[in-house]
Amino acid sequence: MEPEFEKGDILISEPFLPDPNFMRSVILLCEHNDKGSVGFVLNKPTNISMEELVEEISNYDKPVYAGGPVEQNTLHYIHRLGDQMEGSIKIEDGLYWGGNFEQLKVLIANNQVNSKDFRFFLGYSGWGERQLFDEFKAHSWIVGSATSSQIFDMDPNELWKNILRNMGGKYKAMSNYPIDPRLN
Repeated sequence: MEPEFEKGDILISEPFLPDPNFMRSVILLCEHNDKGSVGFVLNKPTNISMEELVEEISNYDKPVYAGGPVEQNTLHYIHRLGDQMEGSIKIEDGLYWGGNFEQLKVLIANNQVNSKDFRFFLGYSGWGERQLFDEFKAHSWIVGSATSSQIFDMDPNELWKNILRNMGGKYKAMSNYPIDPRLN
C-alpha cells in the first residue's frame, strides 16, 4: 500500500538516514501532486540573517533556514498571516506559503507583523514524480503532521525529537536514538 501524501504533511527523516542534507530533518510539504513534491526543512537554521539577504529588512531577528538542497539561491517563506498577505497559498488552517514579498517587506519595516509568524528559507526540498514514494518505501521518511504552533514556536533544534516523541509508540523510542549507534 502506498502512502497518501498531501500538502501540510511533515516528513520526518528516519533516525539513521545517511544523507547529510536531511539528517534528523523535519520537512513541511507545501505541494504534492502527480508531478512531484516541494517542501522546506523546518529545523536547519543557518547563520545567515535577512539583513544580509534583503537590504530593506533590518528588524527581523530570526535566522534564515536551509530549506533544502535545491536552488539554494532562492528565497521562500511560510507564515501564519493568512488573508493579511496577498497571493499566499493556504497549506492548511493557520499555515500559508509565499505571497506578495513587497507587501511583507513593508509589514516588517513598519512592525505590523510578529517575526514569530513567518519563517524564511534558502532553497527547497524537491522530489520528482514518484521519487518521494520510492524514498518512503526505502524507509527514509516517516509521515506525520504538525500544528502551526509546533512549526513556528517550538525550538527548531528539538523539533525532530519532539515530534517523534509526541507520535508515541515506536516513534517515541526512535526520538532517543543516538546519531551514531556505534557510539551508544
